[in-house]
Amino acid sequence: MADKPFRFFDNRLKYLTFVNTTNEKWRISERVMEEIAQITPRPPALRVFDAGMGDGTVLANTMRALHQRFPTIPQYMVGKEISLEDIRLSLEKLPDRLVEHPAAIVAMTNLFYAEAPWLTPNTPADVTWKFVALDGQSSIGFQEQLRDLDPFLVKNWQVKSSPKTGNPLYVTPTVLVVYRADHAFLLDNVIPREGATAANYDLILASQPWRARTPAPLKARSILAPLARALAPGGRMLTVQSAGGDPAEEIVNAIWPDIDLFPVNRYDLIAALKDELGPETAHYDLTIPSGGDALLSYRMHTLPEEVGPSIGTSTLSAAWNAATYVAQIDDQLLEEVQGSTRHFDITADILHKYGGLWFNDEAFTVTRNA
Repeated sequence: MADKPFRFFDNRLKYLTFVNTTNEKWRISERVMEEIAQITPRPPALRVFDAGMGDGTVLANTMRALHQRFPTIPQYMVGKEISLEDIRLSLEKLPDRLVEHPAAIVAMTNLFYAEAPWLTPNTPADVTWKFVALDGQSSIGFQEQLRDLDPFLVKNWQVKSSPKTGNPLYVTPTVLVVYRADHAFLLDNVIPREGATAANYDLILASQPWRARTPAPLKARSILAPLARALAPGGRMLTVQSAGGDPAEEIVNAIWPDIDLFPVNRYDLIAALKDELGPETAHYDLTIPSGGDALLSYRMHTLPEEVGPSIGTSTLSAAWNAATYVAQIDDQLLEEVQGSTRHFDITADILHKYGGLWFNDEAFTVTRNA
């Protein structure tokens, strides 16, 4: 069977346009800071797992916030990411973090959600491990050494399409571990080892780790439950997903009124997680936030004069891209409407109606009892 096309939100141009024209990453980073205020790390390190690094912005901001609150505690950061381009972007953000907080280890992997926290496949497989002990003390020196990793990344971060879902799957299970050589002695009992990696995370970030229209039981079974089990006692898992009820959803519904864009809410997810955990549920606090406490809104960047009587094509294109990206509209549906300007007319009307474009995410935290 021929490979199916990758999922919509793996399209690089659409993803990068969305990231660079909205402030979602920064709003999520601010929400993460609220969680950091609630955690109490224990020796030998503060442990964080990012279930989908993307371009590395949230992970880098998390490292900044952790340094401010715990400036002398070693950081053990693990990020799951299957996209080669996102691994490159994430590595570009590391040099400054390792200068400010030298006692840090960052591990990146393309393993599945149920495998990545432990850096170990669930079925026997040869994992490619690479340890990079960076020499020197300067950010430019670290940057040059990380750029030299590109041939390794190109070889080991290859993907293939699932014949069933079209989702990208890793070809070679890989773990990349980066730290400073001058702190190797201090971090010796924190550096992960093949076949002997514990989870026990103080903080897990699960931001948009699934397709919105995937059924709740599947999300709980393949992502939420494994991540919850990777929490340390007292650890916290922050989950963020698109919620709709905003001008962006209004744009998309005007074109495709019959599609339920966000059918699985936080209540559905928590109920499915309880079913999946079974008796283990007693070990967790699964309190569901209500009302505004759960909502996290963000905006598309526009200048005041851009949403005037006449809106430029670039602004309309960015707004349409952002709305359809968040709604995870497949390319085939997009191609059917882009032969006319109707979608731009609708986008312009809604931008005028609201004076801009904003989006709603919903967030909730799962805590493992101490």
